[in-house]
Amino acid sequence: MTMPTSRFHILAPGLAIPGDWHPGRVPNNIEVGQNTVIDSSFSFLHYEATGPLGLRVGSNVTLWRTALSVGPGAVIEIGNYCYLANASLACTERITLGSYVLVANGVTIVDSDFHPIDVDARIMDTIALSPTGDRGKRPRIEARPVVIEDCVRIGFNATILKGVNVGTGAVIAPGAVVSRDVAPGRWVAGSPAREIPPGEGS
Repeated sequence: MTMPTSRFHILAPGLAIPGDWHPGRVPNNIEVGQNTVIDSSFSFLHYEATGPLGLRVGSNVTLWRTALSVGPGAVIEIGNYCYLANASLACTERITLGSYVLVANGVTIVDSDFHPIDVDARIMDTIALSPTGDRGKRPRIEARPVVIEDCVRIGFNATILKGVNVGTGAVIAPGAVVSRDVAPGRWVAGSPAREIPPGEGS
């Protein structure tokens, strides 16, 4: 179904989006609430979830130019009344957003580094990923779930890293790199993100 006078379309499992510029389809293994909309199936370009559920989205959510990269066995959950604009969620285990979460342009949320931190392991990983390498020999890469609680605002080009819990009502300033938990109602800014007085850096 097409939303009248809108560039957005109802998000429905397994269907092609009418008039979509990208020749893809919405995956079947998703759950969606009412009145949730999306602009293009391009959001699922790197959606590789193979389990019975790779994405659960609540009601009245807008997904605009947002990349939902979900690995095999991983799950992204998004609550009700969220707005995601040109963001990127890359998930190898679990990323959870509560309700009333605003995610601005250029935001990245990841639950893994997607490569080893140790120098020697990083070299091994690079070799395994090379054209002549064996991807089956990649070293173990750590993943830790990310939780964004209700009523959180995440500013332009901020980054939320693996294992982070952002508490209810917190505000992440534009460009912040969040590598540790943010308490409910707190404002953080900078790289690495640190607490600031409410209203600063917004």
